[in-house]
Parts: sequence; structure tokens; C-alpha cells
Amino acid sequence: MIERSEAVTPGFMVLHGNRLEELRDVLAAWLQREPLAPLENEVVLVQSNGIAQWFKLALARDRDTGGLGISAAVDVQLPGRFLWVAYRAVLGRDAVPPESPFDKSRLVWRLMRLLPHRLDEPVFAPLAAFLGGDDDARKRYQLAERLADLYDQYQVYRADWLDDWAAGEDVLRDDARGSRLAMPPNDRWQAALWRVLLEDVGPDAAHSHRAAVHQAFLHAVSTADSRPRALPRRIVVFGMSSLPRQTLEALSALSRWCQVLMVVMNPCRHYWADIVEDRELLRAERRRQTQKPGMPALPSGDDLHLHAHPLLAAWGKQGRDYIRLLDEFDHADGYRERFTAWEQRIDLFDEPEGQHLLAQVQRAVLDLEPLPVDDASRPVVAISDTSIAFHVAHGPQREVEILHDQLLARFADAASRGDPIMPRDVIVMVPDIETYGPHIEAVFGRIDRDDPRFIPFSVADRTARGTVPLVMALDMLLGMPESRFTVSDVIDLIDVAAVRARFNLDAAALPVLHRWIEGAGIRWGLDAAQRSSLDLPAVTQNTWLFGLRRMLLGYAVGSGEAWGDIEPYDEVGGLDAALVGPLADLLDRLAVHWAAMTTPATPEEWGVRLRALLGDFFSGIDREDAARIVRLEDALEQWQRACADGGLVEALPLAVVREAWLTLFDQGSLSQRFLAGAVSFGTLMPMRAIPFRVVCLLGMNDGDYPRARPPMDFDLMSRAGAWRPGDRSRREDDRYLFLEALLSARDALHIGWVGRSARDNSERAPSVLLGQLRDYLAAGWRGAASDDVLAQLTVVHPLQPFSRDYFVGGDARLFTYAREWRQAHEAAAVASVDALPPLVVEGPVSLGVLRRFLRHPVREFFNLRLGVRFDLDDVGNDDIEPFVANGLDRHTMADTLLRAALRGDAATAEAAIADAATALRRQGVLPLAGFATPVLRDIEATATAVHARYLTACRAWPNDAGKRELRVVVGDVVIEDWLADLRSSAANELASFILSPSSVLDTEGKPKWHRLLAPWVDHLVAQAAGMALQTRFIGPDATVVLDPVDTDMARAMLQTLIAAWREGMRGPLPVAAKTALAWVAAERPDDPQSGRDAARATYESSSDWRRGEVDDDPYLIRSYPDFTSLDRAGLSRWLAPYRDVFDIARVEGGA
Repeated sequence: MIERSEAVTPGFMVLHGNRLEELRDVLAAWLQREPLAPLENEVVLVQSNGIAQWFKLALARDRDTGGLGISAAVDVQLPGRFLWVAYRAVLGRDAVPPESPFDKSRLVWRLMRLLPHRLDEPVFAPLAAFLGGDDDARKRYQLAERLADLYDQYQVYRADWLDDWAAGEDVLRDDARGSRLAMPPNDRWQAALWRVLLEDVGPDAAHSHRAAVHQAFLHAVSTADSRPRALPRRIVVFGMSSLPRQTLEALSALSRWCQVLMVVMNPCRHYWADIVEDRELLRAERRRQTQKPGMPALPSGDDLHLHAHPLLAAWGKQGRDYIRLLDEFDHADGYRERFTAWEQRIDLFDEPEGQHLLAQVQRAVLDLEPLPVDDASRPVVAISDTSIAFHVAHGPQREVEILHDQLLARFADAASRGDPIMPRDVIVMVPDIETYGPHIEAVFGRIDRDDPRFIPFSVADRTARGTVPLVMALDMLLGMPESRFTVSDVIDLIDVAAVRARFNLDAAALPVLHRWIEGAGIRWGLDAAQRSSLDLPAVTQNTWLFGLRRMLLGYAVGSGEAWGDIEPYDEVGGLDAALVGPLADLLDRLAVHWAAMTTPATPEEWGVRLRALLGDFFSGIDREDAARIVRLEDALEQWQRACADGGLVEALPLAVVREAWLTLFDQGSLSQRFLAGAVSFGTLMPMRAIPFRVVCLLGMNDGDYPRARPPMDFDLMSRAGAWRPGDRSRREDDRYLFLEALLSARDALHIGWVGRSARDNSERAPSVLLGQLRDYLAAGWRGAASDDVLAQLTVVHPLQPFSRDYFVGGDARLFTYAREWRQAHEAAAVASVDALPPLVVEGPVSLGVLRRFLRHPVREFFNLRLGVRFDLDDVGNDDIEPFVANGLDRHTMADTLLRAALRGDAATAEAAIADAATALRRQGVLPLAGFATPVLRDIEATATAVHARYLTACRAWPNDAGKRELRVVVGDVVIEDWLADLRSSAANELASFILSPSSVLDTEGKPKWHRLLAPWVDHLVAQAAGMALQTRFIGPDATVVLDPVDTDMARAMLQTLIAAWREGMRGPLPVAAKTALAWVAAERPDDPQSGRDAARATYESSSDWRRGEVDDDPYLIRSYPDFTSLDRAGLSRWLAPYRDVFDIARVEGGA
């Protein structure tokens, strides 16, 4: 049992160790040994949310497992915020404001205000050149953001520069190097701008920037007699991988009164500062760690590889700087005995557990072991050793799919060994979670919870703008000045639950509204004025106003006459008609807010506008959305306060306000969930790499990691020769993060990258850091089967998750738990599938069934017999107004004009076609403006030509014969239907007129045979029923005539068709209509191969621009992917039904 102390002794104490869990346990024991008073908070400074949660969970463990039994009264803070509170506690609340006017969030808006008024001064010429042509203040805002960030860094890392600049000296001082250089002329604007800022805040606040306050704080602490009551008695700094000198100075000063306990993860037990660059700047008089035995005090560059660990030398610069800075403040001899008195150490360096490759690498880093000097001394990695595994994929989606399979395998293997790995023991880190988030959801989120393959997971660090529907909708609304207001935009807006709740809509309304929107001809744009604001023609057609008017008129008059230029859309009616009201309300509010947001406004005015926007479009129907709306309002108020503190009252454009507001909302906080008892996905960030049994890194691609973060060209700290110990480098951060990830894995390290191109399978380089790790392993270890250990550790995966290599390949490392792909391969491996039993025909068969079968035999089997449809929904393109009309559009519109002409007589046909054309224009289906003229001219000519041929034919068959019932029995199949649009001659001969707005002849003047198949079925059944009938297929270019056929011959032909239909209902019949017709058309008695060659050319694509019949039919692709498979299955046996039409049809140039 730990002996409890009555007092908390002040002092500055540092615990070093290579395993964070050991450091955590010692810290917990120390907190238990020297507890605070019951109502005092433990103040813990951390660098990330993940480490905070991990630490608090550890404290809450039972006492017999190293915890305190409860984690309460633990105040977790970020170092910067804590220090400002400490400054105020020591210097007084009146001397230090709650928030400095030089804080980055406030400095942005002060700079926004000051910059335009200084650009005429010669010293600011570089800024004036950059801001030239900045009409909407965006460039000024971006520059102000960067400058605010830069001055914030200067306050922490270059306080001496700011002191010199404030004194009017344009110099760059470096006391460590003993230099004091004059600033280059093009950089002196930075010093001048700093003086402008000091002048602007006034003499009372000029010394409230962090650098000045820090110096005053150090002086006050050194002269004060007692601890201010607002300061905590103990400050724990846990797991920081880097802190600036300024922070260490403050913590060291506070240790006069407070117990400052720093817990530092140190990868190496020996002194290792001399193995990396810039070592001459770190010649500390005091060293916490001892020199490794046998290592020279300062090894030369030529001998470095004999004594140093290459990974530590390549990746450890940031950690090296931090540890050496700590040595300046650390007096270990003053507190070592306090720990040894209760049998604890302050240097907790322990050997990694296990003998696998990962443990060997970690042990080499710990002991500063160099690489073996010869091949014979390289250890062998066992085949079963998968503690370090590399996986090469063709894209992020495949990386995540591979990871899912690998985790399932690790879980199963660990469970079989009696040491199960739980999902909470796994962390997956990527360079950019926004890139991988959708892939993670697609792979891990698609599996049901009751599926054995389900792995619970959580994704941290994603921004609300990319994941939260309410915020995504707000982001869309804040983009209104540049928005086209497409159908997709507005439908997506309505799809958000908080928006639907505001307008009293439910999810069931969306399909109805979408159908109406498409039918009313809406494409994009609120109205003509909104379109005009985008420098486009002020056209009302296809706008929301256009479609809404059509809906409202259609509700009022149904299919009645147009009102002015508005054509009624008569689908709106019944109970669903009430949906038009909320839609109109939504569009009205969009128009109001669009008009308001296109004009700049002051921060105060923007506050009013944006609060109105939130109230008009969102209703918090659940706690989460309600909380988000409150947070949005708080962020808006925070932004307005920052503007007011910066004295900014000028009008700002929405683009600037939008970015500032949503960035404030998106900023992370310590309250975000990270460790949630599941596989944790997140972004690689400092101290995210806390100990996990399995650590996975994805996206380790060249160029993606280390992340490309080029410094600002005016960042003076990034200039050559300006580096100081303790400076932050984002690129060095990433290197040290990679080292931390390697060292924090306990059982396994999984690394994936996109190492192959999905286009051509060419190799792609991994991250330079991953390349260094692989080179290190290749130089230090051998494989079990060969010297190439990388070949043993690396798995190159196929492009597709359903690759046959996963199921029948010889590489045991290629496997998948996706059983659906295995089933697909097993199904495909079956040589043939037994045909289904004959179709039991219940009731009569219609003409439509036979028409569809003859035109698409394979499709009809899947649709009718199996009830399966492969066709993709024809979603069209709702966001683009028509500029051209495709073949189907022209056919539909010409048919509309033709039907209008047929409703009257010959005298009114021309006027009826013209009226129908005008209605088409009012419906918004025609291309815009002048683009409609040639289309109208074409379809009017087509309708007129067909109607003229129809009228000519009517002279020979002048009488309307109405419709006749058909009934034919073929075996046990009864065909029943009606034959309409019949006409009779003076001799009482019957004819069926079928009108086609599309041409009926090809370019060679021959019939387009596939278009004759439906008329042929009607004609054939009529002949078989004993109805002597001529069928006239009338097109704009010709008339194709099907003459009467002898009844017995017709019945024989129909029997052939019915036999094919019955067989085609047992399995996919190996025939395709266009292919069969091409065969029949080309076959010659003297050349048996001619028909087959023509069929092949029709079925398969022969060039990039000519698609084959199979290319556009998913049913044929599924059943007969190429002509060879179709031909071998018996295509030639089923040509008879298509050959019959050739014997009957003839072409008439006239009617």
C-alpha cells in the first residue's frame, strides 16, 4: 500500500520513459501518494484530446490495477490557455486582460482594418503589390489570417525580435549564435506593421501581448513572496512531445510555489542529441541521460552510422530538441531520492516485451543500437512474424478493405492463442481523415451488427462541414451568392431533417417533390434575376419560379389552358397538393436571403442576417441539432466580439464571414470523443499515438506524408540559419509522429499505401519515411526464405476485392472475409446451370409480352421469370437545362406534335402542330432561346411529314375501323389482346396504321428491322387469328408494309415464336435481336460465315466510337459477355422468328 503524504511539495520534476503506460502508472501512484485536498482540482496539461481521454480512463481504473478508482476533479487544459490564466493570477486581473488583443482570433480583424490604410507607405510596398485587385477583400482576409498566425508564433518563439522591433530596431537577433542582422529591405514591413499594431492598441494595451506579459510574469514570480490563491498547487504536464522555451520557462518559474510534474516519453535511454543536425546549438551543460558506453562524446559525420540509430537520427529531431530544452530546467538530483524512497524511478526505460520484429526494432531504438556491420549478423524474421506488415493497394478504398480483412484475421489469430485483441485495442491513423472518412464508412459501416464480420469503429477529427447534415446545409446556404440553385442543391437541402422540420415536410414528401420538380421542367436558378447575377442571360425558363408557377397553375386548372406564358403542370393534385405550399415558402425564403447575402455588411448587420438565416431554415428536432444551432449562434457571437475588439466596423463580403464563422464552429475541443471502445480512426496528430496493441497507418504515400506544408515566404523563422532549439516544424512534427506510432504499437504495426496505379498497375513510391523504415529493415534483418525480408513483409494486393487471387491463388497472405465474392466465384465456376422448369402460363398472354420478348429475349427472362431488373434508374440530369435534344427527346416531342395533329382534321393539323410546339416551349422541355429554333423546325417537319403520309394512306383506307379483339390459342398458350387504330378501305379491307416519329429506314434505304419487331408481332397474331390485315409502319422517310399472310403460315410462324418464348422463360435464350437480324440480313447461301461475321460485328464493339449491342445491355453482359459465348450457346438455332419478318416486309417510298 502506498504511503500518503500530508503536503504537496513544490518543485520541477520530470519523469522520462519509453513506455507511456509505465509513466502513467507511476504518475497515478504519485497522485495517490501526495493527494490534493478534497475540493481541489488536478490540473493536467495535455496536447490532444486522445491523450486526455486515455489518461482519465487510466485514473478511473480499479486501485488493484494501478488506477485511483475514480477520475474526478481532473481539469484538463491546453498549455497556452493555462499559461494565460497563470499570467493573470500572478500579475493581477487588472494588469492582464481575459483575452489579449494580440490573440490570433482578434489580431486577424485588427489587421483587416489596418492594412488598407497603410499600403501607401513605401515600407508596405510588398503588401500593396500582393493585395492589388482585391475587390472582395478575400485576399486581405487570407493575408490577415497568415499574418496573425505569424505574429502569434513570434510572440512565443521570437519575443526578442518583437522587443527590438517595438524599440524601432529592424534587426533579427540570435543570441545563441551571437548574431544581430539587419532585416532585408523587403522584410522590414513586418517590424513596421508590429509597431503599427502596438500604436493601434494604445499604450495601455501595448504590453499585453504574450511576449511582454511573459517577461513581466517571470519578474513577478521571482520577486513575489507567496503563491497566488488562483494558482493550483500541482500542475501535471502529461505526454507532451514538444513545448516552446517560453512555456518551460513559465512552468519552471511556477515550480517555486507549485509542484510541476512533467511526464515525457523518451524513445532512447541514452544521450542521443549528437546524432542529429544542429547539435552544436544544444551543447547543454547539464544532461539528464548518460552517454552510451563506447560512443564518443561527439561522433563525426563519417562515424555516425557506427554509433547512431538511423531512424532516431532521421525522425527524432523534434523530440531531441524538447528533451535537451528540458535538461536546462531539470534538476533531477533534487528530487530523485523522493521517488526512490518509495521504490520508484524517474527514468523508466524498460525493454519491449516479446522477440518479434516490432519489439526488436523498438529495442534497437531504446538502446541506440546501430545496424549490423555484416550480413551474417543480421537476425532472421520468422515466416509467422507479422508484427510489422506492409500492404500495397490501388487506392484508399482498397486500403480500407484490406485493413478490414487483416483486422478480422488478427482478431481470430489472437483469440485462438488465448490472448484476444479487442476493437478498442486498435488505432488507425491517416494523414487526412476527410479523404478516408467516406471509405471507412463504406467498408466498416456497411456490415450489419449481427454479422460476425462487424467491427465497431469510431471516426474522429472530421469537420462538421463534411459530416453533419445541418452544417452541410448551412454551408450550402452561405454559398448562395455563387450558387446556381440547381435541383440537386435544393433537394439536398430539403433532405436535411432540420430543414424539413422547419417547413413541416416529412421524408415521404421527397420523392413526390422530386417527381414534380422534374416534370415541371425545373433545372436551376431561382429566377431570371438570380441567373443574371451570375453574368448569364436573364431567362426564366427552367428556373424554380418557372416550375413553381406551372405547379400552382396546374393545381388551379388541371390540364386546362395556359395562362399567359405559363403552361399548367397538371400532376399537382389530391392530398399531395399541400406540399406545394412548403416548397413555395422555402423558395421564397431562399430568394429573400439570397438578395440579402449578395451585398456586403458590417459584422453587426451580418449577425442579424445570419441569425435570421438559422431561424428561417432550421429547427432543432433532436438534441444534437438543437445543440448545434446553439453552438453556431455562440460561434457567431464570438466572431462578432473578435471584430469589435479589433475595431472592425467596415462592410465585409459573405465569403469572408462564412469562412470565419464556420471555422470557429469547426475548431476542435477537448470534449470531442476519440476513444470510444471501438477501433479508433483519426488523423495523425501529436500524441495521438498512445499505446495500442495494434497500430495501423494508412495513406503513407509519397507526397501525402510527411504532409506538404510549405512555410509562408515571409516567415522569418523558416529562413536558412534562423532555426532555434524548440522551434516547431510541421514537417518535423510528422517525422516524430511516425516514430511515435512505431514505438506505441505493442503487438503489430500495419502500414498501407497506394503503391500501385489503378489505371495501369504501375508502381508508386511510398512516403519517404516509410521508405526509410523499409530500407532500415532490409539492412538489419533477413527473411526466412531469402535475404529479402521486405518481400516477406510486403503483400501486394489485387486491384479488385473480388479478385480470383483471393480464393484460388497460391499466396496464403491473400485472403478475404468477403464471402459474397467467394459465392460469386463459386457460382461462376459452375459449367452450366440447369434450366428452370417450364413456365406455368396462368391466364392469357398479351401482345406486349411477346413484343418485349422478341425485342429483348434475355431481358424478358430476368424481368418476367426471375423478377430481376439490372437496369439503372434513369435519373437524368436534373441540374442542366436543355441546350440540345437527343434522339429520345426528339422522338418524344415529335410524337407529341403528331398526336396533336391527329386529334383534329387535315385543315387544323398545321395549327395544332404549332400550338403543341408553343406548349412544349412553355413546358421547358425545349432548349433555351435560339437553341430551340432548329429543334422545333426539325420536329415540326418530322410530325408534318408523318402526318402527310398518314393522310395519304387514309385515302386508300378512309374509314375508321376502331379496334378489334384478338384471341389465338397456340397449344396451352392463349393470346388475347386488342388491336387498335384500325382503318378499312371501300372494299372493307383492314389495315393497321402505326406511326413513328423516327425514321424507319437506315442510311442505305433498308428497313430498321429492330423497329419492326413490335409491329410484326401484332401483325403476325392478327394473321394467325384469321384477320386479313395489312400493317403500315409509317415514318417520316418511308412506309414499311407488312402484307397479309396465309393463316396457316402465320400460325406456324407464331408457333415458332411461342416455342422460343417458352424456352426463353426457362433460361436466358442465346439470342439478341439486332445481332440476329444482322445475321439474317447478311447470310448468303454461298458464304455460310457471312451471317456469323455480321452478327459478331453487331454484338461486340468494333471501335471506340461504335458500341456493340452487348455494351448497352446489362442482361446480355451478365449472360453472354461476348459473341463467342452467345454463339456457342446456340444463337443460330433461334434465328427463325427474326427471319420471318424479312420474308414479309417491303418498303414503299410513298404512302
